[in-house]
Amino acid sequence: MSTPPQASWRDGVTPYQWRVLLVAWLGWVFDSMDATIYAIVLHPALHDLLHAGPGGASVGDADIGWYGGIIFSIFLVGWAVGGVLFGVAADYFGRTKTLVVTILIYALFTGLAALSQDWWHLAIYRFLTALGVGGEWAAGAAIVAEVWPEEKRAKAASILQSAWAVGFFLAAAFNLMLRGHSWRVLFLVGVAPALVALLVRLWVKEPERWVKAHAQELQAGPVRGVKILELFRGDFLRPTLVGSGLAFVAVFGLWGATNWTATLVRRLPDVTGLDAATVTTNVSYAIMWLNVGALAGYLSFGPLADRFGRRPVFALMCGGSFVMLPIIFLVPRPYDHVLLLLPLLGFFNNGIFSGFPIYLTELYPTRIRATGAGFCFNAGRVLAAVGPFLTGFLEQSLGSLGRAASAIALIYLVGLAILPFAPETRGKPLPE
Repeated sequence: MSTPPQASWRDGVTPYQWRVLLVAWLGWVFDSMDATIYAIVLHPALHDLLHAGPGGASVGDADIGWYGGIIFSIFLVGWAVGGVLFGVAADYFGRTKTLVVTILIYALFTGLAALSQDWWHLAIYRFLTALGVGGEWAAGAAIVAEVWPEEKRAKAASILQSAWAVGFFLAAAFNLMLRGHSWRVLFLVGVAPALVALLVRLWVKEPERWVKAHAQELQAGPVRGVKILELFRGDFLRPTLVGSGLAFVAVFGLWGATNWTATLVRRLPDVTGLDAATVTTNVSYAIMWLNVGALAGYLSFGPLADRFGRRPVFALMCGGSFVMLPIIFLVPRPYDHVLLLLPLLGFFNNGIFSGFPIYLTELYPTRIRATGAGFCFNAGRVLAAVGPFLTGFLEQSLGSLGRAASAIALIYLVGLAILPFAPETRGKPLPE
């Protein structure tokens, strides 16, 4: 007697719920692409912009590391500001309206970065781009969590976060297709996400959860207090501190170490000295292999978190990142060996980010969900913004990028220390 086939987790998901996920996913794909473009063109862009500065002095790796770290840090501050402000806006004015505005912001200013004539011009454009990047995540995570069925929410959030890896692939692919062209052309590609804003406007309505909660607030009279202050009152204080701490650890490690992968590849003994087109190709393939592992990590977090709980999977990602960063950055290896190791780093170091659209949206009720998720995911970026700057400083002090990245890896021990205080939300419905 044959057994009936097991039902797929996708059964019961409506076409509209898939449409919401698709639009939010596309927004995050281009979010990622625009954020990654700078990491890929950091070396050639700063070489041109610094060389064009006063005196036209020669530009060394240490100079690029220093100024590159400063711009990375400024980008993270902008991401934090945008994530917090637009998270609050999404609770006050709606998720879809906020999605449209934030996508247009990061598309416009990524394109304008092509006009940079000095390193500080690029820094300003990256700050403005980051405002939209941070805000888009808060609105997108909230709308997916509120539209999708409770028992499928974690898997949907993992799919949403997988967009980050696809954005990396897109940035690397455009870098390959446009090799031989100026780095400015790659920034112009970043204008494309403006089309997604149109899809949001046409396809997505405000979630019923938000409409109901917003109507109740309006009926109660003037808005009571400032939403962001609620995060630090009563039962919300502990989740806010824990969520912000975990996000800080993940962001600090990613931007302080992993996002220097392109620079690491350019300095490998068997890559240094190759012609510019070959170096560009090698960097693109390295970014792609890193994100093969990242994609696996993103898609694995949700199913693992449903089975074992949110805290154990966060611990797995922190522990794996702590081990893999020194292995890849500290020990000199041929390019081919680095390619084999990068997927493992991507699985842990990037995969941890799938936990945040799952976990942070489960900590707060609808009226402050986007505010809470946006604050936790982004407030720590102000402190994490020290990471890239610190990497540049440590490289100069310790004598190599490998030693600097290995020192940055210690941050994951802080993540492991935070987890015992994290509330476990597996199997619980979204708070109303």
